Amino acid sequence: MHRRLRRISKRERKEEARAFLEEYHASIGASAADHSRRWADVRRSLSKFGWYEHTPQELAYGARVAWRNHGRCIGRLYWESLEVFDCRNIEKPDDIAARMEQHLRDANSDGRIRSIISVFAPVKGDEHPAWIESEQLTQYACHQLPDGTVLGDRQNIEVTRIAELMGWKPPGEPGQFDILPWFLRDKADRRLRYDLKPGSVREVAIRHPTHTGLDDLGLRWYTVPIVTGMILTIGGIDYPCAPFNGFYLCTEIASRDFADVKRYNLLPAVARALGIETGSHNPLWKDEALTELNRAVLASYNDAKVTIVDHHTVASQYMTFHGREQAAGRRVAGDWRWIVPPQASAAFDVFHLRMRNFHPVPNYYRSRGEDGLRLMPWYGDRYRRRWQRWSDRIARRWKIWKRMPW
Repeated sequence: MHRRLRRISKRERKEEARAFLEEYHASIGASAADHSRRWADVRRSLSKFGWYEHTPQELAYGARVAWRNHGRCIGRLYWESLEVFDCRNIEKPDDIAARMEQHLRDANSDGRIRSIISVFAPVKGDEHPAWIESEQLTQYACHQLPDGTVLGDRQNIEVTRIAELMGWKPPGEPGQFDILPWFLRDKADRRLRYDLKPGSVREVAIRHPTHTGLDDLGLRWYTVPIVTGMILTIGGIDYPCAPFNGFYLCTEIASRDFADVKRYNLLPAVARALGIETGSHNPLWKDEALTELNRAVLASYNDAKVTIVDHHTVASQYMTFHGREQAAGRRVAGDWRWIVPPQASAAFDVFHLRMRNFHPVPNYYRSRGEDGLRLMPWYGDRYRRRWQRWSDRIARRWKIWKRMPW
């Protein structure tokens, strides 16, 4: 975790805190006196300890704005509906595990997936709290068979090896969809294994509405993607343990998890099951298989009455979000490679939208060497004189250069 956290100076931390408090107080219509009083307290705490504590209201607002600012998410239309659970007083690993089980139950609900984030203790100076090492709470294992082939989710082959070394075994014969345990690092940086309780993970069997051949593949997927491998940063304070979830976009499962070569690589098997010719005379067989696989995932989740959204709907929702943000006087951060759906991409208005990911804060990031490097306050939504705009650009480039791992 020490290698993943951003390295920012005291001056940069104060700048992020000031910018966040200004935005928060403007959003609630606070008076100038209230803002000055709160900023004085924060400035004093930063000078004395190097960190400060967010109020519950600031934490909730910051977590929602971090979702709104994250340039790699297409589903930001409902950012204000994120349910924020303040878990900063939960520090023991077993208590964190119990909270994650509750988070999973709350998010599942009755199939209508709720967007939830559980925010645990922040980084305080050189003290690192417990954090979840797994990328997602729910993941499928990848077994290496004696003949050299692999069975399961290929990206988790190393995670599966670690789990087995720590005593985990699949419930029966190794299968394609064995649910892995998840790992937590305590304050002493010791890795702890936690198994999800039987029945806590709801899964949907993937069946095609008209082609029964797909049933023989025995495909299924879990209902709630709880992302645990990202760090939440609000006003210069980092929360390394802030698991959150939304609900699935059908192409995430069908066009990526099932189809990617480094994941399940199921397109050839799906094509055979659906009777699609894969020879050179049918160069579009992958397109056909992808479309039918997406149809199967959508139909299966809808039949199970579990929340899911198709890529056409979510692209339209993003355009609505983009319009609302512009009407509010805010520029939208966006990473084109992540925003445009992988299926039927050019059919959406979002495909033709000019995007720039300027990495505003608050935000979520994976590591300082990847997306955390460029995170800093964004002043482009304010009126700035020409010399101020030039000053912003120079300061931004200087900060990025200074943060580079030379």
